[in-house]
Order: sequence, then structure tokens, then C-alpha cells
Amino acid sequence: MRRVLGFVAMIGLLCAVSLAAEDTPGRRMFDRLRGLAGDWEGTLEWSQGRTGGGKLRATYYLTGHGSALVENLLMNGDTPSMTSVYHLDGADLRMTHFCAAWNQPRLKATHIDETKGSAEFSFVDVTNVSAANSGYVEGVFLQVVDADHVNLRFNFGGGPGKSGVETIVLKRVHPPAAHPSR
Repeated sequence: MRRVLGFVAMIGLLCAVSLAAEDTPGRRMFDRLRGLAGDWEGTLEWSQGRTGGGKLRATYYLTGHGSALVENLLMNGDTPSMTSVYHLDGADLRMTHFCAAWNQPRLKATHIDETKGSAEFSFVDVTNVSAANSGYVEGVFLQVVDADHVNLRFNFGGGPGKSGVETIVLKRVHPPAAHPSR
């Protein structure tokens, strides 16, 4: 009987530790990002080696039964120019960026400031880079200012003449979608 009670107590402790492990800064930031589902509009501006700017639209929606947030940035009409997918990998918040340069940098949140609602993503690796498309995203800063305002900063690098910073400021135009995924 003691063995059974000890075993039950150990299982309970392991379950409690497992649940506590899920409550991490990465998980809390991802939960905050999930609230971005909906339609957005805003502006973009280039600096530090690139010039230009303009208006853009963005859509956020959940997929994978709520396990991933898709961000589509629409700069020319209704076709996404860039898509990022945010998700958890254990305790880590990750993102894969599907770039207009036809490459796919993968990044990991290396600093999360829960008070400011921000996450800094650092470069992990990149796929599909060649001499023809050597520029890629090396870092991303994302700040959820409040439920209706988001700021993004993409740091581009990876090749000669390819560096630059793209700053995006978004404001919600439609409320979140009624269902958790599309």
C-alpha cells in the first residue's frame, strides 16, 4: 500500500512539474501573440542601407489547432509578400520567416520583456540561400503594444549591399476571428 501511495504521489509531482514547465516566458508571449488574430493595416519604412516605405496590410490567424500563429504581410494587393509562423518548441518561442527573397530564416526568441510585450528573435539558421538571393532576415523585434497595436522590426543582412532595417507599425482594423484556426 505504501508503494502504491508513493507511486501516486510521485506521478502527481511529475504532473505538477510538467504543468509548471509549460508556464514559461515563451509560452506567455505566445499566448499574447495568439490574441493578434484578425486584420491589420499600417506602414513600413526602410532604413540603414535601404530606402522606401509605404502602406501595407497584415493578417494574423491561428493554425494547427491553435499551436501556430501565421502572420501574412501584404504589401502589393492581396498576395502575401512575407509570411512568418510563430510557434513553441518546448519552452522556446520560435518563428520561421518565409521571405520575398525566397529563403526561410528560422529564429528563436532570445529576449522576452513581458512588461513591454516584446520579444527579440535571433537568427538560428536559414534555408534556400544562394548567390542570387543571399540577403535574409537576421533578427526580428516584435512588440504587442496593446490589443490593437503591434510594432515589428526586421533586420536584413547576409550579403553585400543587402543590409537594412524594415520597421512596420500596425493597427487592428477588424476584431479577432471568431474561430481559433482557419
